[in-house]
Amino acid sequence: MLVYGLINSAVLALMALGFNLTFGISGVANFAYGAIYVVSGFLTWTLINHLGLPYALSAILTIGIIGVFGGLIYKFIIRRIRGLVISEVIATFGISIVILEFLRYVGFIGFKYSLPVFIKGSVEIFDTYVDIQRLLIIAFGIFLITGLYLFTHHTKIGLAFRGIAQEEHTSLSLGINPDRIAGWSMGMGSALGALAAIVILPLGTITVDSGYDVLISALSVCIVGGLGSTFGVIIASFIIGYAQTITATYVSAHWTMIVSLVAILIILAIKPSGLLGHQKELEERV
Repeated sequence: MLVYGLINSAVLALMALGFNLTFGISGVANFAYGAIYVVSGFLTWTLINHLGLPYALSAILTIGIIGVFGGLIYKFIIRRIRGLVISEVIATFGISIVILEFLRYVGFIGFKYSLPVFIKGSVEIFDTYVDIQRLLIIAFGIFLITGLYLFTHHTKIGLAFRGIAQEEHTSLSLGINPDRIAGWSMGMGSALGALAAIVILPLGTITVDSGYDVLISALSVCIVGGLGSTFGVIIASFIIGYAQTITATYVSAHWTMIVSLVAILIILAIKPSGLLGHQKELEERV
């Protein structure tokens, strides 16, 4: 339970970081995030199996393509309605439905769609055998969180990200273009979702319906931790991750998604801004 709870927490953190980045910088709740996650898996699978590209090259191309795709969504759709929160949610959720149902329509269903693991084999930890792929998820999570910290604190674009997140109007007076930075955040958030998909999906098959599950998981972690707070996302990932593992162990694996929904309800009733939320109260933003 200790080992797999840690792995599940790392999975949730990877799923949520992209969603949290976009909202924290631009204030846009990207409800197309789950669809972007799924389409990243299918795109990688297509590049490997139909174009014959190496796995590593397919992964890099997918992350780049999805990042550009996220930026284009902002440029041509979100920018026109930015600030209209309900319209943003409706638009991004509509994009999500279109993407997922299109994938279902063209026949991306079945157990044959899966990504290969990075490294085969398993190791024994505390008398528990753990796949190396699962250990890599933890490593990627640590690497990604560290990379995001260095990016936002030691690069020009990262500092612009922080400036827009803290005070958009003041940043505008200093020559920072809010629309451009928001577009970058949408693209980077989508790219992080693609990276999460490439790392996590080798553990199972790629399914269309998992897009909705990923969106719920990312939302629950971000809402509990506090939308816009990276440290809050990490804490919430551990809370929900271990709660899901305990539920799967002592109750049933079918109830794990209920844990995420219950966590959302509890935090909305007790502290709507989340455990470490620095944004406005949740009911004012989403």
